[in-house]
Amino acid sequence: MNKTNVDNMLIEMITPKVKEIEEKFSRGEGLEQEDINTLLLKSQYNHINHLDEKLNEVTDSVKALEGKFLGLEGKFELQKQEIKADIAEFKYEVKTEIANLKIYIEKTMSSFMKWFIGGAGILIVLLKLIDKVF
Repeated sequence: MNKTNVDNMLIEMITPKVKEIEEKFSRGEGLEQEDINTLLLKSQYNHINHLDEKLNEVTDSVKALEGKFLGLEGKFELQKQEIKADIAEFKYEVKTEIANLKIYIEKTMSSFMKWFIGGAGILIVLLKLIDKVF
């Protein structure tokens, strides 16, 4: 429990009086209004101390949660960076594949055109030969 100096001083100040009141009550004597007020005051101090303890627990719990959230935030930031790196790598791979595909299409078209023009040339020569022979 984190008591302040004032809390300790106040409780220490009324403790002797509370002991007198407890002894008086155990002997069966009646309590005066001042005695009742002192007991109520001690009860309130105890209640305040209990609330202070609970407040300290809640504060510690909030601090622990803040730490956990900071940890999660760090993990999410790391995941975000990894995803960005993966996306950049994917974009690079896609661009490379597109460039390779363009080269393949150009080579295929070039080869096709060579065969087409060569075949057309051979066909023309054959047709001319056939025309001359007949």
